[in-house]
Amino acid sequence: MTRRPLNIVLIGMPGAGKTTVGALLARRLGLAFADTDRLIEHREGQTLQQIVDTHGYQTLRAIEARVLTQLDCRGDVIATGGSAVYSDAAMTALQRHGVIVHLQVDLETILSRVQNAATRGLARAPGQSLTALFAERAALYAHYAEFSVDASGDDQFAVADRVIATLTRAHALPSPLA
Repeated sequence: MTRRPLNIVLIGMPGAGKTTVGALLARRLGLAFADTDRLIEHREGQTLQQIVDTHGYQTLRAIEARVLTQLDCRGDVIATGGSAVYSDAAMTALQRHGVIVHLQVDLETILSRVQNAATRGLARAPGQSLTALFAERAALYAHYAEFSVDASGDDQFAVADRVIATLTRAHALPSPLA
């Protein structure tokens, strides 16, 4: 029986670059790419913001947890929604078949990158600021991440290189020299 390869699972705040870096990683490594926010929107037939507006942020978190626990990917790059870390069951499912990489970004970078917070479909309490959300999630990202990679810079190519280098050093990816 052959063992299926591990997924590379990206977690982090909205604006950390999970989708952009994830797609770039997938291309560079010759892997498939899954953006779980897009999977949610496709399955629900609504945008994330429509789900939050209609049913509330807790419903979006529950839908996200369900999608993540049912995800059947092996050897893919997966960009999760920023709120994936609120579900222990979802994170356990992702850890079972993947290596969890936190794209770590400082608050100033998040605030500069996320200009559309009111319409982005963030799973946050009504009136909760990005600053408060950042503080709330920091410990969750640290708890679930196997590796953290600095993603504060503007160059997504350098971030992808850092992810690949980190995973190669940790033997979570085969060495490009092998």
